[in-house]
Amino acid sequence: MAAVVLRSCCKGLGQTLRNGGVASFPRKTWGGVRHKSSVVQFVTRQDLPKLAYRKVKGKSPGVVFLPGYGSSMNGQKAEALEEFCKSLGHSYLRFDYTGHGASEGVFKEGTIGTWKKDVLFVLDELAEGPQILVGSSMGGWLMLLAAIARPEKTVALVGISTAADHFVTSFKSLSLEARKVFEDKGEWSVPTKHSDDGLYTFSMDMLREAENHCVLQSPIPITCPVRLIHGLKDEEVPWHISMQVAERVLSADVDVILRRHGQHRMAEKDDIKLMVYTIDDLIDKLTTLV
Repeated sequence: MAAVVLRSCCKGLGQTLRNGGVASFPRKTWGGVRHKSSVVQFVTRQDLPKLAYRKVKGKSPGVVFLPGYGSSMNGQKAEALEEFCKSLGHSYLRFDYTGHGASEGVFKEGTIGTWKKDVLFVLDELAEGPQILVGSSMGGWLMLLAAIARPEKTVALVGISTAADHFVTSFKSLSLEARKVFEDKGEWSVPTKHSDDGLYTFSMDMLREAENHCVLQSPIPITCPVRLIHGLKDEEVPWHISMQVAERVLSADVDVILRRHGQHRMAEKDDIKLMVYTIDDLIDKLTTLV
């Protein structure tokens, strides 16, 4: 059984998180000097869409950022992590899934399996050495799948509003009558603040395929350190999903950090500080172990 720690501060962060806010941290500075942003590159895959990515070379462990559903590698958290990794001299990689951002492919044709393949390709072909995977929302689900498939490449995980199994469990929580309506229609539309048309639309084929990648029904064979950050005011992915992940991973080093005022995107300045310092703490821990 994983050791689950509910706490309002991380060891080594320096200050207590009070009332859902981050106090001033007497840590090494980052973001004070603006570095030149990495260049967008494209990698070709046989019979598959090209993937867009940005890469910074540096020390190990590296950091790989996995964005959420419908998001891209150019979000606030992804860019802040690049600045942070550059300030420490660690390698960093961010990319767009098939059908997302600058990558090729059709977004509506994507599946969890499609995007899992993208992550594994990036780990195999673009990431060098051990990596800390940082997954936001759906990226947190993909982060878990990647860690199971590539344990030799994964030395730590940081989930932000982790949405493990969320599409599937949310649909199954609907009444039988509601599910029948959507099944007959062939798609399920969900209101969201994070889409131009105010909706996320999932095909029934996508939802059925996603069932093949669910991880919460049994122990999750992940043994590396895991940090799960979630906002109590997340209206899209309930915080108890991070608790379920923590209970099921086999790692003995698991912390759940709950943000009283945190929302789904976790993109406020103090949220990003917490994410960065959590990763900084892991880097220190991993470097000490080596």
